[in-house]
Amino acid sequence: MTRNLFYGAVPSRTTRSHFSAGLLRRALGLALGLAFGAAAVSAQTPASILNHLGSPQVLSTVPSNGDVNPYGVAFVPAGFPTSGLLKPGDILVSNFNNAQNLQGTGTTIVQFRAGQQSLFFQDSNTPGLSTGLAVLKAGFVLVASMPTADGTSNTVKPGSLMAINPNGQVVWTLTGKQYIDGPWNMTVYDQGSKATIFVSNVLNGSINRIEIGISHGAIALLNSTTISSGYGHRGDPAALEVGPTGLAYDAVRDTLYVAASFENAIYAIPDASTVAANGGKGFRIYADNLHLHGALAMTLAPNGNLIVSNSDVINSVPAQPSELVEFTRGGVFVASHSVDPNQGGSFGLAFGLVNGVETLAAVDDNTSSLQVFTIQ
Repeated sequence: MTRNLFYGAVPSRTTRSHFSAGLLRRALGLALGLAFGAAAVSAQTPASILNHLGSPQVLSTVPSNGDVNPYGVAFVPAGFPTSGLLKPGDILVSNFNNAQNLQGTGTTIVQFRAGQQSLFFQDSNTPGLSTGLAVLKAGFVLVASMPTADGTSNTVKPGSLMAINPNGQVVWTLTGKQYIDGPWNMTVYDQGSKATIFVSNVLNGSINRIEIGISHGAIALLNSTTISSGYGHRGDPAALEVGPTGLAYDAVRDTLYVAASFENAIYAIPDASTVAANGGKGFRIYADNLHLHGALAMTLAPNGNLIVSNSDVINSVPAQPSELVEFTRGGVFVASHSVDPNQGGSFGLAFGLVNGVETLAAVDDNTSSLQVFTIQ
C-alpha cells in the first residue's frame, strides 16, 4: 500500500512555514484522529466503496441543444422543496462544452429521475458550467461558471457563482475576482439558513470560503475569506486549466481536503470553517504517483474515505485510464475503478440517496454520459 507524505510524520519545513505552531499542533492531532476515526467507520461500513459497486446504469447527459462534456454532479437532498422541477433523489449534471465541443461554452444542467433525463436549466448568458455544482436543502441549486470565448485558455474569464431556484431560474449571482476567479469546483457545508461554500479558483491557485445567509427565499453574502493559496496552476489545451480542483469538507473534523491537480497531490486544511487568514497551502496528506494521474474532482465517501477522479493530464499512465481512486483520510490507497477504457473520461462524482439507497454517480466526459452505481 502507498502511504502519504504526512501521516505519522512532521510536515516538511516548506509546509510548516505557511502555518502557525498552533495550526501545526492541530494538524498533528488531525492525523491521529484520522487513524482512530477511520477504524471506527470501517467497523460499520465497507472498507472500500469502489470494490462494492454494482453494474452501472449508463445515461446520456446530452440535452436537446447538444451540450457535451459533463462536469459537475449533485444529488437533490432529502427535505428539498417539491413544488418545483426537482425532487429528493434527482441527480443533476452540469455541461461545460457546447455542441461544437468548445470548452467553457456549455449552458445546461440536466436532471435524472428514474433513469429519465430532462432539462433543468439553460442560460446562454452564463456559459461554461463547471464542476462546481451543489444543491441546498433550502431550495436552491448552486452552480459555478468559467466561460471562454473560443474554447481555449487564452480567452477564459473569471466566471461567477449562481443560485438557481427550483423552477430553473437564476435568483442570485456572485462575481468579482476577490470572490470568484475561475471556480473549477466547490463543496458546501449546508446548515439550512446558512451555507458555507468552499470554492477552488483555478485561475489564481486559491481556495475561498464564501458564507451566505438564506431567509424567506432570498440569498445574501455574509462573508468571504481566502483561506488557502499557492497551488500551481496553468492553462492546458486538453483540460483548459490545471490547478486546484476537487474539494471535500469533513464537518466533524472541520477539515477541507483539496485535490491539487498541478501538484498531483491531496492537501488538508484544518479549521476550515473558522480560520481567519490565508494560510498558504494546506498540509499534504497523499501523494501517490502510482495511482494519481492529475487529481481532479473529489468527494467524501459514506465509509469515511476520499474518492478522487484522475484527469490523466498529469503523470499520465495509459494502462490506468479514467480512474476513480479511493484512499483513506490518513493517506493510504484503498482501491481504484476505471469509468472509461480511454484516458480523460473521469471528472465529477457525488454520493447521494436514491429511494433510500446509497448511490454513486460519476460522469464520463469521453462519452458524455453519467454512470449511476448502487453501493453493494
